[in-house]
Amino acid sequence: MHRLEIPVSTGPGSQPAEQDGMALDYPMPSGMTTYSMPEIPEPEEIDGVGDAIALLGLMQKELAAYRTDRPAVVLSLEGLDERNRDLINQILGNGEVSMKYHGTVDARIQESVLAGVWRVQYLDAAGEVRRDVIEIAGIPGLVKQATFGDAAGEVVFRQADIPDTVYNAAPLLTEINDKLPEYRPDSVPHVINLSLLPHTSEDIDFLSTMLGSGPVVILSRGYGNCRITSTATRNVWWVQYFNSQETLILNTIEISGVPEVACAAQEDIDDSAQRLLEILEVYQ
Repeated sequence: MHRLEIPVSTGPGSQPAEQDGMALDYPMPSGMTTYSMPEIPEPEEIDGVGDAIALLGLMQKELAAYRTDRPAVVLSLEGLDERNRDLINQILGNGEVSMKYHGTVDARIQESVLAGVWRVQYLDAAGEVRRDVIEIAGIPGLVKQATFGDAAGEVVFRQADIPDTVYNAAPLLTEINDKLPEYRPDSVPHVINLSLLPHTSEDIDFLSTMLGSGPVVILSRGYGNCRITSTATRNVWWVQYFNSQETLILNTIEISGVPEVACAAQEDIDDSAQRLLEILEVYQ
């Protein structure tokens, strides 16, 4: 089982590189991101981008009808020329949440300025985009459905495996094992706040080794700077909050499908449908 590197103190240069060599090239966010209407071309400047306008119109209708308990709606960008893609890029922009998936497939995911609208790019072995889609969802289908496909159902360890320098990790692993069978998609996440519990760096090292490393890393902005990392144990995530100096201020383990801080809520999606409608009205 791979060890998941979890820093117990951070600062510039202290974030560990991803062990698979695919280091996240996103900077840690440094402030709250708020919505502002994207810069869009004037109606007289949109000759030749009818395909993009049509796709955005379809997107708005799907957003208005979408409910977060449904599967993601996938809209392909294949067939759009560069000018049409440029308009899509311009209107969608970059939102609060970025993700990287490195598992059975490789993908990079960026939320747009419209919450619940995600740009999902699947990559080939050379890191080039081989499929480019937009998803309407609370969380992209790849993350929701595939993150724990190969994950262990519990943490297997023996008392004899615990080093003498590890004091408090074993009870936490026992708590995780006790709570895992209780998890249901509609249940309240179970959160273990490591920042409030006595622990050593050896405890964190042992926890990360036993939980293993999963395929997903998420960076979320908004009201806090947050890094979310999946483990190799089903429905177990590390959720870490940082201040503007990139110092770790809250370190938690969460048992959930996907931590809510990374997901678009229904009211966010409803709001996005209205915002996109306002944008498109310019071109009516």
